[in-house]
Amino acid sequence: MRDDQSPDDDRSPDETSSQPLSATTPSVESDATIEEALDRADPPLAAIVPKPRAETAIESLRAEGVYDDSRRVREADANRVALPVTAPPSETATLEIVRQLDPEPRNRELPDLLADRGWSNAAIASAPGSWAVIGSVVLVTVPENCPDETALGDALLELHGEADTVLADEGIANDGTAGTYRAPRTRFIAGERDTETIHVEHGTQYGLDPSKVMFSPGNQAERVRMGERCAPDERVFDMFAGIGYFTLPMARAGAQVTATELNPTAFRYLIENTVLNDVAERVDAYMTDCRELADTLAVDRVVMGYYGSSVDTSGRDADTSQSDGEHSHRTEEAHTFLDDALAALVPGGVIHYHEATPEPRCWERPIGRLEDAAATADRDLTVLDRRRIKSHSAGVDHIVVDAQFG
Repeated sequence: MRDDQSPDDDRSPDETSSQPLSATTPSVESDATIEEALDRADPPLAAIVPKPRAETAIESLRAEGVYDDSRRVREADANRVALPVTAPPSETATLEIVRQLDPEPRNRELPDLLADRGWSNAAIASAPGSWAVIGSVVLVTVPENCPDETALGDALLELHGEADTVLADEGIANDGTAGTYRAPRTRFIAGERDTETIHVEHGTQYGLDPSKVMFSPGNQAERVRMGERCAPDERVFDMFAGIGYFTLPMARAGAQVTATELNPTAFRYLIENTVLNDVAERVDAYMTDCRELADTLAVDRVVMGYYGSSVDTSGRDADTSQSDGEHSHRTEEAHTFLDDALAALVPGGVIHYHEATPEPRCWERPIGRLEDAAATADRDLTVLDRRRIKSHSAGVDHIVVDAQFG
């Protein structure tokens, strides 16, 4: 796994001082020039950290409320970077705090950067309005008739100084083995071709390659919530673990997690991520179908993070028995795993049931399916919570229901 992610920058190494709270300046500056600049005003601060810790440190500084988004990240030397801060951090580990004489403002508007690259007003109007930053990789949906993909990629790299690569996001594979593994479909646009990275969310580190395994930034709040729901020593079954989306925050909270994953690439990252987050002793990981283990377990909580086949935009259930090109679907929907989830769940335990639900049938359909599963297993059902995670597609929501079974 690559651990040398560093913010993209073309500044020279000698622009960062090696002395705490000193001015950062090119080597041609004299001592007198430095003193004069310091006398005029207090230059802004930067925190020096090792390059491999840049992403983790940025996340920590943001959590402290001292990260300065108005300035670009700059390279201090071959092994260190200078992260802009508004005040010395009290919780984030740094090598030193320095001052910057000529801080570089960060142009945060993509339209301005595209205009600099010669895009017309009409082309800029069609530019993407959002994208995802996963570690050092930017994932963007490229608009049709994009005038210059390379320029778009270069502009996004300039916008996100910590990023190294831009990939075109072309959705998730539906057919064959790739569909079973929910493999992402991506295309290289700009930057470095090595797309392995470490993405940090609320202290949890996810090692992955976004060109090979799926990662949805829109699920961030739910990943955090799962860590908050778990009690120390609680027994959890993560039926569709992936690279550890829910397993890792739950294990970091002290839960003992049994995690199953079929995709060998995702499973490799799952194992590596348990070590990266120092939770390997609290995770029992199996590269197998979750149904092979379900009736051997007795857990307090089951996470069903896979929501199964999609639905068409009319709100009707998808025909899961066939593929029709653009609207092809996987053959097993989320609710078909409920009996196995209940087989693993002790009385009084909780299932977090995910589903892609047509808006007209939210919440009737997912709760109805939970009621049917409870009746089949002769168990009592109590709906504890229900949440909309994000839009899945036009007219379809990705939802989760927290259900307790007696």
